[in-house]
Amino acid sequence: MTDPIADYLTRLRNAIKANHRVVEIPASNLKKELTRILLEKGYILNYKFVEEGPQGTIKIALKYDTVNKVNSIKKLIRVSTPGLRQYVGYKEMPRVLNGLGIAIVSTSRGVMTNKEALDLKVGGEVICYVY
Repeated sequence: MTDPIADYLTRLRNAIKANHRVVEIPASNLKKELTRILLEKGYILNYKFVEEGPQGTIKIALKYDTVNKVNSIKKLIRVSTPGLRQYVGYKEMPRVLNGLGIAIVSTSRGVMTNKEALDLKVGGEVICYVY
């Protein structure tokens, strides 16, 4: 597999389209940080790290609206790919859906949202957009 982050996002997208409650994804440190940010911003219900096998798995409980049966994640878009990395400075930090969505950025101070990176005045690689 050449792009594990694209695989992570695709597994989430597929689980949302199939209306699954839980999705299992092979773990890595970057995937754990992405999942932590999604939980902090309210896009997923909960997650659990299961240490089995050489790398372990992340079990993610997806969040649905109880009335309309609609998931809280509308789109997951991969921005930076292994073939074309997308780096931005803090002055060029992207705004997703005019501030309603988030961009997840990998910086020298760790993985964070675009708003946190702007507050810390640090740039980095834009991993994905979530809204």
